Amino acid sequence: MLKTKKVFLLLYAIIWVFVLLSPYFRYMQDISPNGWNRMIGDWTNLVLLLLLFLINLFVLVPRLLFNDKRSQYFVIVTSMIFAVAVISLFIHPIGPPQPPGMGIHEQDIQSDKTFNLVPLLGTILNNLITSLLIIGSSTALELEFKWRSEQKLRKDAEKEQLKTNLALLRHQVSPHFFMNTLNNIHSLIEMDTEKAQDAVERLSTLMRYLLYDSAQNTIELKKEIEFIRSFVSLMQLRHSDEVQVTMLIPDQVPDIKIPPMLFISLLENAFKHGVSYPLKSYIHFELRFAEASLTGIVKNSKHKIATKYQGEFSGIGLDNIKESLKLLYQDNFQLLIFDKESEFEVNLKIPL
Repeated sequence: MLKTKKVFLLLYAIIWVFVLLSPYFRYMQDISPNGWNRMIGDWTNLVLLLLLFLINLFVLVPRLLFNDKRSQYFVIVTSMIFAVAVISLFIHPIGPPQPPGMGIHEQDIQSDKTFNLVPLLGTILNNLITSLLIIGSSTALELEFKWRSEQKLRKDAEKEQLKTNLALLRHQVSPHFFMNTLNNIHSLIEMDTEKAQDAVERLSTLMRYLLYDSAQNTIELKKEIEFIRSFVSLMQLRHSDEVQVTMLIPDQVPDIKIPPMLFISLLENAFKHGVSYPLKSYIHFELRFAEASLTGIVKNSKHKIATKYQGEFSGIGLDNIKESLKLLYQDNFQLLIFDKESEFEVNLKIPL
């Protein structure tokens, strides 16, 4: 933001340089004493306006207007504008410049005309309008800078909130899951050594992903799928054959990156709320690729005995997921919930 303000100040400095040079170019053809007097009068008037600009920009706006002292600000600004308008009458001749070579008698006649009421009011009005424009431009500069600063702070706050929400999602995998998995592996060691070794490898993959890969803003989709496969495989160790798990993932996975752990919360909730013993249950996970989008579909069986828990998933947990998705994609995503009588389905579509 400091760089932005420097750009604005540099722009105003360039403009003021040209403004201050304008009297010279205006009277450069008139080298008479009258021309020099008018040139000096214009410069003096412009210096007053420059002081008005700088005082408003660096003192009045930040110390009064932005500190809820609006009444004091408008009183002081109004007083300064009228003061500059009045002072300009004394330091700058009223009326149009006399052409070079005008005689003394003609100048006297012209001077008499100068003090007519109409030119006097016109000059005062011109000074007031010019002062108002100067005040308005300097105030607009500070307002623009303040708006940009607040926008940056808001975006920084959203980024921090995004990091917090994503961190919560990354820790969504319950610690009980790891304890139960270790217990299951311990039981498998004596019954099926090969299966136990495979479970250890998948658990290692899961831990490596959670500790290292998930800390990144984006991750290769292939790694995300590997993590999902490991998670589902380990979850199956906890459940009997009554739970049917199906995964439909295309063989050809595009070489793209997505935010980590987008689908794991949906899957864990499906296992948590879609399995009921001794009833037959099922979990279905599917990925669909389109030209510019990725859709994840999670379905789970819904039993009457577990209906009260379905509300838990569709309430706070889903709200957290929605908020995180909004921070990641704004409104450029689609989250559809289908709460059927015997099935609960979530469709998440994100842009690629």
